[in-house]
Amino acid sequence: MTGVLYIVSTPIGNRDDITIRALKILKEVDEVICEELKEGRKLLNQYGIDKPLRKLNEHNEKRDTPQIIKELKTGKRFALISDCGTPVFADTGGYLIKEAISSKIQLIPVPGASSLMAALVVSGISIDRFIYYGFLSPKSEGRRKELFKIKSLLNTIDADRNMPVVLLDTPYRLLSLLIDIVDIVGKETSIILCMDMTTHTEEILRGRAYEILSRIKEGEKKREFVLIIKPKGKIPEHE
Repeated sequence: MTGVLYIVSTPIGNRDDITIRALKILKEVDEVICEELKEGRKLLNQYGIDKPLRKLNEHNEKRDTPQIIKELKTGKRFALISDCGTPVFADTGGYLIKEAISSKIQLIPVPGASSLMAALVVSGISIDRFIYYGFLSPKSEGRRKELFKIKSLLNTIDADRNMPVVLLDTPYRLLSLLIDIVDIVGKETSIILCMDMTTHTEEILRGRAYEILSRIKEGEKKREFVLIIKPKGKIPEHE
C-alpha cells in the first residue's frame, strides 16, 4: 500500500488560524516536509508537535523528490507545509505534486488560511470574478513590461465583467511596485492594499494609487502584502 501526501495549510500570521484537522494531521504523519527547517520547527513548536522535518525548496526540489516518492511508495505519510499559508500556491511543491500524481500517490489537501482570500473578502468590491496575476518580475524592466500588459488587460475588460487584478510580491518591493503602478497603470487607478493580514499590525488601505503611494512613502512600510487593482468605479472609503 502506498503512503499519503497531505498538503497542509498553516496560518499566514495569526497562529490561532490553524485548523483542528491540520493539527491532527501534523501529529499523525511520519514526517513534515517544509521550505526551511528553522521556520518548520518554529511552527511545530508553537503547537507542541515534535516530528522529523525534511527541507524541500526551489534549490533541492527536483533532486530530492525521487527519494520522497520512493518512501511514499513504501507506505510513509508526509505532510507538506510552506513557511505560511497554502503550500504550492506561489511556493515550492509543484514538482513534487506532479511526480506524486504520476506515481499514483494519494494526495489529500488540508485547506486553511489564505492571504489572497483574506484580502479579497475585505476589499469591498465584487469578487465574483477576479484575475490572479501573482508575482511580477523581480527586475524593474520586466515588472514594468508586465504592468503595461495589465493596463492593456484592464482596458479590454467589459464594464459588466469588471474583474479586479490581484498582485503579490515581497515586502521590500512594495514601494517600487506602487511607483510603477502610478507611472504605468495610472495615478487615479483604484487599489486596495492589504498588509500583514491576520496579525496585530494588519492594515488595509483603499484609494487612488497616488494616495496610497504617498502614505507608503511617508511610512516606508516593508510588510507582507496583497495588492488589488480595481479597473473602474470607486472603492469604499476606509471606515
